[in-house]
Amino acid sequence: MTKPKAKEPSFEEALEKLEAIVTKMENGDVPLAELLTQFEEGSKLLKHCESRLKEAEIRIEHLKLNKSGEESFEAFQTTES
Repeated sequence: MTKPKAKEPSFEEALEKLEAIVTKMENGDVPLAELLTQFEEGSKLLKHCESRLKEAEIRIEHLKLNKSGEESFEAFQTTES
C-alpha cells in the first residue's frame, strides 16, 4: 500500500524551516545523528525552494512581451496540485 503524498510546503514555509535548521546547526548543540537528519531535510527544502524560484522565473518570462510587442498573459501551470 502506498502512502498518500504529503502536501508540499509553500516557498515561505520551506524557507522558514530551512532557516530554523541552519540556526540549529550553527549553534552546534545538535547530536551527530540529528545533525545528519537535519542536513538531509535541509537539502530537500533547499531543492524545493530552488524549484519554486525557477517556476516564478519562468512565469515572469511568460508575462514579458511576446514577439508581436504585446503583453502576453498566458495561463501558467505550476507543479502544485
